[in-house]
Amino acid sequence: MSAPQEPLPPREGLPPREGLPPSDGPANQTAPSQEGVPLTPVAGVVILVALVLAAFNLRPAVTSVGPLLEEIRTGLGMGGVVAGLLTALPAACFVAFGSLAPRLVARSFPSRLVWIALAAVTVGLALRPFMPGTATFVLVSCLALGGIGVANIMMPVVVRRAFPRRVGMVTGVYSMGLTLGAATAAAVTVPLTGALGGDWRYGLAFWAVPAVLAMVLWMGVARWIRHRAGGRPAGASSGGLRLTRSRTAWAVAILFGLQSTQAYVTMGWVPQIYRDAGLSATYAGVLLALIPAIGVPTSFLVPTLAARLRTQGGVAVGLTALGFVGYLGLWIMPTTVPWLWVLVLGVSQSVFPLALTMIGLRTRSAAGTVGLSSFGQSIGYLISIPGPIVVGALYEATGGWHVPIALLLVLLVPQGVAGVLAGRNRFVEDDLGV
Repeated sequence: MSAPQEPLPPREGLPPREGLPPSDGPANQTAPSQEGVPLTPVAGVVILVALVLAAFNLRPAVTSVGPLLEEIRTGLGMGGVVAGLLTALPAACFVAFGSLAPRLVARSFPSRLVWIALAAVTVGLALRPFMPGTATFVLVSCLALGGIGVANIMMPVVVRRAFPRRVGMVTGVYSMGLTLGAATAAAVTVPLTGALGGDWRYGLAFWAVPAVLAMVLWMGVARWIRHRAGGRPAGASSGGLRLTRSRTAWAVAILFGLQSTQAYVTMGWVPQIYRDAGLSATYAGVLLALIPAIGVPTSFLVPTLAARLRTQGGVAVGLTALGFVGYLGLWIMPTTVPWLWVLVLGVSQSVFPLALTMIGLRTRSAAGTVGLSSFGQSIGYLISIPGPIVVGALYEATGGWHVPIALLLVLLVPQGVAGVLAGRNRFVEDDLGV
């Protein structure tokens, strides 16, 4: 049976969040966890470490493929069309599998779903490089990406339940883990492949090793929570919430989707922009690496700051404005202080951890957090799928970057508007009258 919890004071001037105090406000020695157990300081540290390790392993399945794509195509006899579809596969899997999360969380603890998802990631990463053909490679990739899709939804839920007073800070910490995992896999997969004998299969399979560590740790965390809570999950299904009727939920989803579009386009096409401007391939690669590098500290700082503000619209607009500066620099003078434009774009992409933070800030109930995490991320990734494809088509049709960059500048306008609407001090439950 869950330990008894005394109600805590609501936020001043705001509706109470099921008796929870303000995020990032003062914390007691033992904070109540919505997983159904009192969270001691030691348990809090263990769960925080587990969150970071899990987050680190939610991007290498994606970012380790690009540096070895040519070798993968040659090894599997993969055509150009299939290789192009492979780049859209992560977002498609995130949508398909992430949409199942609300049904799953009604039957199990979010922490248990995280370790099951990490098990799928581990098996997928370990097996896919050794598949005999393109079809099986893609199929097993879907196993790993599906696990990531479920974990993507569950992570904000775990944060909101385990650290109700520290939503911004903890979101920042695990966002930093996401960014670090993505950057590390992109940077070291090729040299790692060389160190392992030059076979691309071993370079890809290596990323199952840290995934195993995360899976084992989460297995222990899930067992501890299940034992302390008497073996019964909280049952926070979002089935009764029709989030399609919530303007706040749509704002979060659109913000997430447009930011993801900008991120995918930037990571996929910025090196080509610089190469077409006359820079070397090596220099262009170094410049690209600066984007996730600057994202490591900002992924922590932005959510921590945003959660302390009454509204987050100003932060969203400021970061979006930096995107304008970065794209204009790439358009008008890409070879003049080229490092400056990628640094500015790297900071502007902190809209991603900001959107993750809003999932916890814009909900009052456990069911609302589950529903908004699933709705916002699934719709968001769906919105982002066409972006890199359209930009590539415009580049090929026009033979230059003016029209594609103009499109990206135009898309920043609705991103800023969505950020203002998502940043209002309002909960999705208010929109739905619950």
